[in-house]
Amino acid sequence: MREITSNLDKELESHIGSNSLDKSAAFPVNSYQRLVAIIAKLAFLNKDHLLFFRGQDRDYRSKAGSTTIYPKIYRGDYLPQREINYRFELLHEASKQLKHLFTIEEVDGFKELSRKKYIQWSILQHYEVCATPFLDITHSIRVACSFAQHFSKHSNAYVYTFGLPYITHRITINSEHDLVLIRLLSICPPDALRPYFQEGYLTGTEDITIEYDSKTELDFKNRLIAKFEIPNNDSFWKPGFSAIPKNVLFPSSDRVKDLCTSIKLKIKNELMPGQIGEFIQLWTKLESDLISRARYYDSDIFTLRSAINQLVESDQISTDSLMTFEGLRKFRNILVHEPKKVSPEELLKYINTIDGFSRAFKNQNRNNIPNSKNDHYEEE
Repeated sequence: MREITSNLDKELESHIGSNSLDKSAAFPVNSYQRLVAIIAKLAFLNKDHLLFFRGQDRDYRSKAGSTTIYPKIYRGDYLPQREINYRFELLHEASKQLKHLFTIEEVDGFKELSRKKYIQWSILQHYEVCATPFLDITHSIRVACSFAQHFSKHSNAYVYTFGLPYITHRITINSEHDLVLIRLLSICPPDALRPYFQEGYLTGTEDITIEYDSKTELDFKNRLIAKFEIPNNDSFWKPGFSAIPKNVLFPSSDRVKDLCTSIKLKIKNELMPGQIGEFIQLWTKLESDLISRARYYDSDIFTLRSAINQLVESDQISTDSLMTFEGLRKFRNILVHEPKKVSPEELLKYINTIDGFSRAFKNQNRNNIPNSKNDHYEEE
């Protein structure tokens, strides 16, 4: 997405000082009325953009100390390709289930939903079925503040202001800024009550992909106008204002919520068998590599346990690596004997762990083997 520069009043500029906006501390605001007044100034100073808001429990930072605001499907400091692929597979499966359920239940708008992935993804995102390439935002300052306070377990909460292109349609695609902006009130069926109470919108990059040159191009800090820190208590609202109750933002009598809950339970089980097979395949290869490496030191080694003992004794496996391996071994036993105890998220985590362990082991120890044996290892 295209990066923008926000125009700030003197008070906010003074607060940021020589820092960039994303690396500065959030501006503290003690009352809702004052926050609205500040945002009114920002709207006037940033006429080229329409302002939207997002409430969060805390100001999430990257390792470089910068505020980072990614759609959930792209979150994580280290995001291997396998993880991205899995998340999009989950999204694809959820979309298929959503189309099927909306059709057999004859939910209003099911024909259009079955044709348009943006509508499918919007519902899946807003009802938290799975991660999508979209970010939840709202056009309501009050909704954003209420969200921030409801989900914060700290004494403060955070509200972000974004500058986005002006809306032209219910699904606005702006190629110049490489952004999609979706007005949920215009695309969600009337049975989906949550978006209406939350005045919800979604936004994401136009060309959604599992491959990108730099993940930072997907970070909504690029559209940040300002960020605020508010107290997480009723004193923030003062007389005349109040937070929107949580049971209003998340109404219980929501038919689409019930359908989405059933999808959430089903889709992860649909993808589990393939992931289990992948882990077992990686474990079998790792076991073979460890035994093969140990035989350079003792040709009579045939079991994994004796191989590990030999590799530790020969300084081919460090203490930290041994702990990682033991964790993998314990997980493998649970997966084989009690697979129902394993969640899809846990399985994917250990797939990434075993893959990383195998690569590191091979690369770390390759140069420690005499050339003749190293050549023999490659031939095997």
